[in-house]
Amino acid sequence: MKIVIQRVSRASVTIEGEKVANIKQGLLILLGIVPDDTSEDIKWLTNKIVNLRVFEDEQGVMNESLKAIEGDAIVVSQFTLHAATKKGNRPSYIKAAKPEIAIPLYEAFVKQLETDLEKPVQTGQFGADMKVELLNDGPVTIIIDSKNRV
Repeated sequence: MKIVIQRVSRASVTIEGEKVANIKQGLLILLGIVPDDTSEDIKWLTNKIVNLRVFEDEQGVMNESLKAIEGDAIVVSQFTLHAATKKGNRPSYIKAAKPEIAIPLYEAFVKQLETDLEKPVQTGQFGADMKVELLNDGPVTIIIDSKNRV
């Protein structure tokens, strides 16, 4: 699994003109899934997300986690994170998991993140054409690949 985390002051997801997710301070998480991702990838990533110290403390130092500030999260499926761009100018998405594999993993990821955060997590809609709007705070943007954890 590969994720792009963006610390936001606010973020939302709109599908066909309807706002389906909307948060204030927290994290926007773009999630890309490959066929060999497992529940271990999910557990490692969600633990990393809730405990990653990317929010400022009273001294202005990034020393607080999403869980510590009781921030919110939006998870958006993003198969394009696994784009292969080595050859030519048209990205290939062959590495991304097909929906029959990706959807259950996506849903398990959201459920585990909710468990770890001890609160509901908002989402986009898997496979939908989404309009994602955010105000990146910092800006702070971090890329994490669960395959690089060892």
